[in-house]
Order: sequence, then structure tokens, then C-alpha cells
Amino acid sequence: MAMREECKHFQSRTYDSGEVARFCILDLAPEAPWKCPDDCASYAPRLADVGWSHGSLIEPKLEPMPDVPGEEAAKLLDQAEEIINAVGPEVLADVRKEDDRKGQRWWRRKR
Repeated sequence: MAMREECKHFQSRTYDSGEVARFCILDLAPEAPWKCPDDCASYAPRLADVGWSHGSLIEPKLEPMPDVPGEEAAKLLDQAEEIINAVGPEVLADVRKEDDRKGQRWWRRKR
């Protein structure tokens, strides 16, 4: 099944570079951005979009699904997630150390 864009757990973001991130915020779609699980128990229709009309600029084209078996793609994405999770605490510690050197936290800055 294709990504269920009408699900309240689906999100799409377009960055300044033009790159588009399409994903399930519950991380239940291992083959995102191409497929949702066929029998997703957490599917819930998004009610806020009722009656809205989306322009053509809202939905950027999705690149075709790669010719990689689903299990291989999920394994690769899991490995990438493990790498990010492994360096996360170190990066956070570096940012906090830098903030401590400056003497203030970014969220406490006066404008």
C-alpha cells in the first residue's frame, strides 16, 4: 500500500534545498516514503484536512521506489538509525559544552 497521506500520523516536509521528507511520525512505515504497512493498526484519518483544497505546490513528486527488496531497505534504514542514535549523545554533549562556554542557553537569549 502506498503512503497514506490522509493518515494523521503522516508528515511531509520540504526543505529549502527542495528535498522532501515523507514519513510516519510513529515510525511504523519501514518502507517510507513509498509504502505503509497494509494492515497498520495505528491508521487514523486526519480530520483537520476535511474540506481543504491543496494546490499543486503542496505535493511534490515522489521519486520512484528503488529496486531494493523491502527487507534489505529496512535493514539499511535500521543501520542508519543506529548510527545516528550512537552519535546523538556525543553531539548533544558538544552543543551543551559550547553553550556553557558562552554562558547562556540558546532558549534563554534575550531579544
